[in-house]
Amino acid sequence: MELIEWLAKLKDPDTIKYLKVVKDSTTEDHDWWDDLNEDQKKGIERGLNDIAQGRTISHDVVKSRYGL
Repeated sequence: MELIEWLAKLKDPDTIKYLKVVKDSTTEDHDWWDDLNEDQKKGIERGLNDIAQGRTISHDVVKSRYGL
């Protein structure tokens, strides 16, 4: 009940937009890729290219490098 009341009173456009993306992402014919902006898509594409080119660091190396 609290959630419904909170949603009914929600005025923040960014939060409303985000919640709409979440709602729409549950439909079978919806591709989350379409919700990304161009910078986000380019970042993912750069990351995939780095993987393809072997420019990766293992999780263990990152953890040791940052003391995790």
